[in-house]
Amino acid sequence: MAERAATMRIGSKDTRGWKATVSVAMSNYIEAGSIIAIATSLSLWQDRFGVDDFAVGLLAALSANAFGAAIGAVVGGPLCDRYGRKFIYTYDLLLYMLGVLLAAGAVSYGMLLAGFLVTGLAVGAGVPASWTYIAEEAPPEQRAKRVGAAQLAWSMGPVVGFLLAVVLTGPLGLLGSRLIFLHLFVVAFVVWYIRQGLSESTLWKASKEKSSAGPRDGLRELFSRRPNVRALLFLFGIYGFWGVVAGQMGIFMPRVYESSGVESAAQQNLLQVLMWTVTVLSTYFGFMKYGDRINRRLLYTIGAALAVVAWVLLVFVHATLPVLLLFAVCWGVSAGIGAQAFYAVWTSELFATQYRAGAQGVLFFAARVAIGLLSYYFPTMLDEQGVPAVGLVMIGLLVLALVIGAIWAPRTQGRTLEEIEAERYGEILSTPLTEEDRSVRAAP
Repeated sequence: MAERAATMRIGSKDTRGWKATVSVAMSNYIEAGSIIAIATSLSLWQDRFGVDDFAVGLLAALSANAFGAAIGAVVGGPLCDRYGRKFIYTYDLLLYMLGVLLAAGAVSYGMLLAGFLVTGLAVGAGVPASWTYIAEEAPPEQRAKRVGAAQLAWSMGPVVGFLLAVVLTGPLGLLGSRLIFLHLFVVAFVVWYIRQGLSESTLWKASKEKSSAGPRDGLRELFSRRPNVRALLFLFGIYGFWGVVAGQMGIFMPRVYESSGVESAAQQNLLQVLMWTVTVLSTYFGFMKYGDRINRRLLYTIGAALAVVAWVLLVFVHATLPVLLLFAVCWGVSAGIGAQAFYAVWTSELFATQYRAGAQGVLFFAARVAIGLLSYYFPTMLDEQGVPAVGLVMIGLLVLALVIGAIWAPRTQGRTLEEIEAERYGEILSTPLTEEDRSVRAAP
């Protein structure tokens, strides 16, 4: 027993601390990087293959930004609960690498569409698993900080992606975009290699041991238990409505800038670099520093309100350069301390271990389907009706997310996942952790 405990402590230092958190969080860098690689190349692909705006919308809708990720999440989430968090990490990045290679080498519209779809499937399977694993392995007093690392990685994706677009696509055109996809292949390979040493989630193993005595239908229970249904509705209210806005911005923001008078692609991309640099700083100095220390409902409300302010500026104030800079800063701060960061924490806290990843998969699916439906029509709406018309839709969705979070944000701060589970369900559905397990999870 002593030898086993010593081995676990050594393993925890290598694979259960910040090294594991960072390697798992890189799913979010890869997701965001995929979306930005698509966003900065859509016009170039459109010119290369001579397709119309609807075909461009289809590329966006079936990518990592929408339906592709939605399908991957709704399949990968339940698989993650059934076979383990490590199971997903063994295979998802192999699929991802195939997808970005197809995109990088695309010689036809069909090949490009297939690459975007395959990439999206891999992203959808990997991101919910990453949030679940990080939350399950984090000490209670550091859960927001650890999950915030995933948000930090997600924010770095656009910073690097847009900088690469400025450096590469300006002088090289479509070749530069192909190189951006190849850089994602290299990152994915390195992360996949590092992850092979990860241990399985301690909470998932404990839950699996208990369920072996009597198998559970995770998805059926997910939709049949009242606490789960309430949590699903709340989380879609904050993440789904916000995500529809963020999803259009992730793919089409350069076109929005163009419609606002910024014609230079380099200037459009630099505005995005500013926005996402602010998001990185807000994530680190806002969410990671204070998400475990101050009232979460207050922090969420501030972030959600700033998102509304950003779009109000874009719609109702003449789009001069100072206004666009203020828009980028307001949205950047809001994205760092707003819906996605809190969604990643709350969705891990509000569901029992045996269907935690499945719940995330369902929610991710619903949010990405909503993004995909609007992605079909967003480019056409923007071209025909302009920024004010689409902006009013964005403001309405953001106000809904603000109100829902401000009223119904849960009080889960600083508590163990088992304590939250016992309060919400009236029992601990998974096997409670031993003191030895707790000491392993608390290791730095």
